[in-house]
Amino acid sequence: MTQHATIGEFAPAKVNLALHVTGRRADGYHLLDSLVVFAGVGDRVTITPGPLSLTVTGPRADDVPQGEGNLVLRAARLLGVEAAITLEKRLPAAAGIGGGSSDAAATLRALVRMTGREVPEAGLALGADVPVCLGGRPARMQGIGEEVVPLSGLPNFWLVLANPGVEVPTAAVFGALARRDNLPLPPLPRLADAAALGHWLAAETRNDLEEPARARAPVIAEVIDLLAAQPGCHLARMSGSGATCFGLFDGETAAEAAAREVQQEGWWVAAAPALREPPAL
Repeated sequence: MTQHATIGEFAPAKVNLALHVTGRRADGYHLLDSLVVFAGVGDRVTITPGPLSLTVTGPRADDVPQGEGNLVLRAARLLGVEAAITLEKRLPAAAGIGGGSSDAAATLRALVRMTGREVPEAGLALGADVPVCLGGRPARMQGIGEEVVPLSGLPNFWLVLANPGVEVPTAAVFGALARRDNLPLPPLPRLADAAALGHWLAAETRNDLEEPARARAPVIAEVIDLLAAQPGCHLARMSGSGATCFGLFDGETAAEAAAREVQQEGWWVAAAPALREPPAL
């Protein structure tokens, strides 16, 4: 690789198909058990050797926090690499789909490709979602995010993501939980298709953060109901701590039709396949 090589990485949206809160540590961190997939819609990180800098472009550029708290810059500093970074921001921020964490993970992947260095184990310090986002493929995430087990065998399916543009602070959602010692996820069975996946998720799993998030932002219930009403939707649920919700569909035709219908509400909406692994630029 030449000194002037430019490297790009895709930062896909993270979707919690299920999220169980199973406990709370003495230090206040909650223990989770989550089935995570990534969607073929997201941000893009481009890196060129040079002094450390960050340029943000894209339709969601104004959502990106500046200064020392920016996860992309923190990722570069964690690896100890000087680079000129461009972030094309397309995902809504603080939306329950891991936008900032996925951006940080994509930055780390790009810098590793550029330098040959290894990702430091301290990657969790950037956020609980960064370890699973580093893999960018279906996984079971446990603990406070440090336990990531890749999953294979999930059927092909498409997702419609919808965010109504309301802020749902993560700390407030966790703080409103009725209980924090829920049962973990059951074993993932072999599922033949998207319909079987949706049925299993609805019958055997949940998002424990959905009820407190809906209480704080009732529009989340409207998003879920509208997604569930679309032809071909096998499951509608909130992702993460919200407010983004998803609908699960067989394929592109049904998902695109649903996205067009939901988009009439004026919300941020995207239809995309669930990824097996993150495509590089």
